[in-house]
Amino acid sequence: MVEYPILNNHKQDPKFYSLANGLRVALKQIQTAPIVSSWLWYGIGSRNEVPGKTGLSHWVEHMQFKGTKNFSGQEMENTIARTGGYTNAFTSPDWTAYFQTLPSSALETSLRFEADRMVNSLFDPEEVETERTVILSEREGNENDPQFLLGELVQQAAYQNHPYRNEVLGSKEDLINLSREDLYQHYRNYYQPNNAMVCLAGYFDENQAFDLIEKYFGSLPSFPITWSIPVEEEEITDAKTVELIGPEDANFIQIAWRSPKASDPDFFAYTLIESILSGPSSLNMFGSGGIGNRSSRLYRELIENQLAASVNGSLSASIDPGTYTLYITCRGDHSPEDVITKLNQVVDQLLTKPPSQNELDIALKQARANFAYSSDNITNQAFWMGYASSFADYSWFKDYVNRLQAVSVEDILRVSRKYFDPAHRVTGVYRSRNGASYA
Repeated sequence: MVEYPILNNHKQDPKFYSLANGLRVALKQIQTAPIVSSWLWYGIGSRNEVPGKTGLSHWVEHMQFKGTKNFSGQEMENTIARTGGYTNAFTSPDWTAYFQTLPSSALETSLRFEADRMVNSLFDPEEVETERTVILSEREGNENDPQFLLGELVQQAAYQNHPYRNEVLGSKEDLINLSREDLYQHYRNYYQPNNAMVCLAGYFDENQAFDLIEKYFGSLPSFPITWSIPVEEEEITDAKTVELIGPEDANFIQIAWRSPKASDPDFFAYTLIESILSGPSSLNMFGSGGIGNRSSRLYRELIENQLAASVNGSLSASIDPGTYTLYITCRGDHSPEDVITKLNQVVDQLLTKPPSQNELDIALKQARANFAYSSDNITNQAFWMGYASSFADYSWFKDYVNRLQAVSVEDILRVSRKYFDPAHRVTGVYRSRNGASYA
């Protein structure tokens, strides 16, 4: 039986390298168990899509599981499964990522498959049409959710032109009209070493791992990329309201404010403002555990006073200025206007008076705990190396807690006044057509 001594822990910094073709590499040894998480990140997401071509990045991600010249999609999936590992992929507005977490002995298998998919995916026309049906069904399924429909309207109102206004899935019209050639050209343009990063975390020998990456990726060519880079939108230009009426019994509210890009120093104060208002978001979609929001101002004012059945917020770390969005489900005996009136009172307090040091300390404690949950295993550690590098660099992740701890009550007031002006937000309301009467 092989013994795996604990040689280091999550606090050890990764090593960073670059291959001659531009591929970036991050290696982080965490020798606590004989597993490794292997991620391949591409700097392409819906942020880089143009009108008429929305949904390309997500659809290309689907096609990467349909086979190459050398391996069928089923062969790759079965091979990973037989090792006892698992695989998945994600498309965001800013990036697309593929990963496998599996026994360390199977690392070469993971790297071989990803290098092959970088250059040899087939985009078989029949598979393209099959995935068109799958993605359209996914889109239509989401459209049965009133909060998805409302969210799409709110996000479109929050941006005039920036592609963050679009759903990562793409619009239905574009999904119907995109061609196999559109998909393949998107793949060939963006899927290449000089737009990619391999991140490994876990139990491996650093020299051997680097040699494997060089073996499978080092000879792959890079070419100039034709980029679509959007112009940042720093603010929501004015107060906007969007409404929907539908068959659901409940009324829903979504309110969006502009949020700073993750590389902006204001992001850290904004994170604590979110914690104060609605509770902290997990910046890592892969995070485990979670923190409740019962101490947040909106929970106390809306839930405990029985105006709303639920309230949650969402904040993301993004390349360009994004949105912080509240999601509220109204109680049946209170109108959306009742809820919005109370919410406005809470936000007004945020703009006029700094929080107490005790409230800030609680918000900091919760945000720190959420961050700890989001980085508590090998898969999360590999995730963070690529994720932080997508909008800043690894030091952003490493210094995150210290940056939060440096936020003062004066910073909270300053950043609140900068971003939470009611004249610069989007208010979305979904009203039940059942015509509920309110007390």
